Amino acid sequence: MEASEIKIRVLLISIATIVLIEATVSAVTWQGRYLPMLRLGAARLLEMGLIILIVSAWGRGFSSIGLAPSNMLQGLKKGLIWSAIFGLATFFAFVILFLLNINPLKLLHTRLPTKTGEIVLFFFIGGLIGPVAEEVFFRGVLYGFFRRWGVLVALILSGVAFVLAHPVLPGLPVTQVVGAVIFAMAYEVAGSLMAPITIHVLGNLCIFTLSLIS
Repeated sequence: MEASEIKIRVLLISIATIVLIEATVSAVTWQGRYLPMLRLGAARLLEMGLIILIVSAWGRGFSSIGLAPSNMLQGLKKGLIWSAIFGLATFFAFVILFLLNINPLKLLHTRLPTKTGEIVLFFFIGGLIGPVAEEVFFRGVLYGFFRRWGVLVALILSGVAFVLAHPVLPGLPVTQVVGAVIFAMAYEVAGSLMAPITIHVLGNLCIFTLSLIS
């Protein structure tokens, strides 16, 4: 992995920033059909932007979270390859589950809005903005910080944080656990945050599309 280790100062300031933003937006009363989703998108954009500023001011710049401009295109290409392989593996897993009379779509189902405008907004924020912001924090900052103690420690600790941030009740967070492992390993191998960002974005869009169809 080519990304530099994250300093504890960057980690703590990033966590404090996210907690403050989440607390602020939660304290505000939002009304209207689109405002809750717009609130989520605005919060994620603000968190992502501020974390990038934090690593630029107190860290080692974009390279410290795997976003060195010189490696972004290569990371994107590797992310597409990983996505294709993972998608093929998922297809065969689906076939096996169907043969066992198990509906795999239930494991991936996401509750979507009912109105067309809300669905489009959900795809944009949940399928694009959300994954990018999450990768900047969970892999760029958290994984980058814990990486000093080895790949396994970084994968477990950042993965646990990722899963806890995506509560799934009732049921087991299968998608989140698998995602946490795949995203971390893609980042480790590619050395560019663009790899897990690409996988995360395409994965979310696929899950939302399957949920919409089913």
